[in-house]
Amino acid sequence: MNESTESDPDTAAGSTETATESSSREHTNPLSVGIVTIADDRTLESDPAGEVLNDEFTQAGHEVAMREHVSPDHDKVQSIVSRVIDRDDVDVVVTAGGTSVEPSDQTIEAVTPLLEKRLETFSELLTTILYEANGTRALAARTTAGVTDGRSIFCLPGNADAVRLAATELIVPECRHLAELARPAEPADDSTAAEGANRSDNEGEDTREGEDERTANGEHPGTDESIQEIDGDVQ
Repeated sequence: MNESTESDPDTAAGSTETATESSSREHTNPLSVGIVTIADDRTLESDPAGEVLNDEFTQAGHEVAMREHVSPDHDKVQSIVSRVIDRDDVDVVVTAGGTSVEPSDQTIEAVTPLLEKRLETFSELLTTILYEANGTRALAARTTAGVTDGRSIFCLPGNADAVRLAATELIVPECRHLAELARPAEPADDSTAAEGANRSDNEGEDTREGEDERTANGEHPGTDESIQEIDGDVQ
C-alpha cells in the first residue's frame, strides 16, 4: 500500500510561521540615527523638522542616538556632521535646514566633501515629490545624500512638511537596505586565515617531497617528453 506523501497542514503552517518570524527578526534590527538641526532661528526645543524625523524613525522601530543643533556656518556644520559620522553608535545621519539659496545656507557645500559616494537619484526623487506637493516652490529646495564609512547621510530642508515627505517616502523605507549595502565587509577570522596558510604550506612541502623522490629515481620533474626530443635533435 502506498503511503501518503501529503504534509500535515498544521505542521506546514507551523514551519511557515517559524520562517516568517525568523525573516522578520532579521529585518527588524533597529538602526541608530543621528539628527542635526541647522538653523539660527530654532533650537532643539523648538524644532519641528527634528521632531518629525525623531517620530518617523522611532515609529519605524529605529533608535535616535543623538540630536544636535548648529548654526548655519560652513565650518561648524562640516565639523559637527563629521563628528556624527565618526560615531560608532550611528548608522544614519540626517540634517535638516540650511539647504536653500539664501547667503547663509551652507549645508550642501559643507557636507558634500564628506560624502564618499553620492546617492544621485535621491535629490531627483525628492525634488519630484516636493514638486507634486508644493509646485514650483520646490525649485529652491536643494538636497543631497550619500554614503561614508558605511553610514548613510541625508541633507534635507528645514521645513517640517518637506522633511516628513522625505522621511516617509524615501529615507525610512530604504535606510535599512542602504545600510546593508554600504556596511564594510567583516575582516577574515584570524584562525581561518592561519588554517589556510598552514594548508598551503603543507601542500607545498608535499609537492617538494614528491619532486625529490622522483629526482632520486632518475626522473626529471617538470620536463616534457616533446621538449626532450627537440633538445635531442638540436644536439
